[in-house]
Amino acid sequence: MDAIQTFAQRIADNVETVIVGKRAAIELIIVALLCEGHVLLEDVPGTGKTMLARALARSLGIDFKRVQCTPDLLPNDITGVSIFDRRTDTFTFVPGPAFTNVLLADEINRATPRTQSALLECMGERQITVDGVTRELARPFLVLATQNPIEYEGTFPLPEAQLDRFFLKLSMGYLDEANENQMLLNLGREHPITTVQQVVDGIELPALAQQVWDVHVDDTVREFIVRLVAATRSHGDLILGASPRGSLALYRGSQAYAALQGREYVLPDDVKRLVPFILGHRCLLNPESGLRGKSTVQVLAGIVAETPLDIGEQ
Repeated sequence: MDAIQTFAQRIADNVETVIVGKRAAIELIIVALLCEGHVLLEDVPGTGKTMLARALARSLGIDFKRVQCTPDLLPNDITGVSIFDRRTDTFTFVPGPAFTNVLLADEINRATPRTQSALLECMGERQITVDGVTRELARPFLVLATQNPIEYEGTFPLPEAQLDRFFLKLSMGYLDEANENQMLLNLGREHPITTVQQVVDGIELPALAQQVWDVHVDDTVREFIVRLVAATRSHGDLILGASPRGSLALYRGSQAYAALQGREYVLPDDVKRLVPFILGHRCLLNPESGLRGKSTVQVLAGIVAETPLDIGEQ
């Protein structure tokens, strides 16, 4: 696992030259990368979501494209369109921004459901079908989508089916005073993003993703994951529990997180660390529980605390 750990550390160290004080968030995104998953960043404007995506792509040396989602954005604006060429009397396909390695879908909840759905095939199947022709997307392929959790006017909330396509969901959060002071010093006369260089070969990601499968998961830990997910489906404070895709994401994510720590085996603490980020957006809180002041994160924390590691502990 040394190759994965070294690969991840180089990326994280390089991205931190642009995004200070957010090592944990950077590592979680690298976990998603190693699992070939997609990330939903939900945070207020100005916390560095776009810069994080740009710095990540530059560190990997792979193609990066950005789409600003608006209500008038059409599906073809993401996937591409066939244009008739009068000179040859044929249709020529013009690829959309989805034909890249890292796609930033900024303010995804401002796009209409029809346009949002255009991303479903990209994210789930890593392919795009336009005019009956299916085209494979390049690997690696990562969708980094952002949305503002405060302002909902003129937005279209993501349906549960699309939320489930995201490997994990996280927030950047505000910087503390020391890191915000460091950020101001780093900006100086030019933004540090202009000097970020490639530090790893992003084309290696698919091969490293295969190596993640080699991280050992003990039967006890695997059964612990299954019990955690099952508990979300029967908990009184949740009207929707995590899907089987959530079980797989938690399993794979725990393997990748263990590899980032330089281990060849998964610890229960790896699973617990990832639960709020991988299962949180896959569970739907009961409105009555929300009125009582509970949150999905609190409910999941309770489930983690109450679920025994070994069935014999019950």
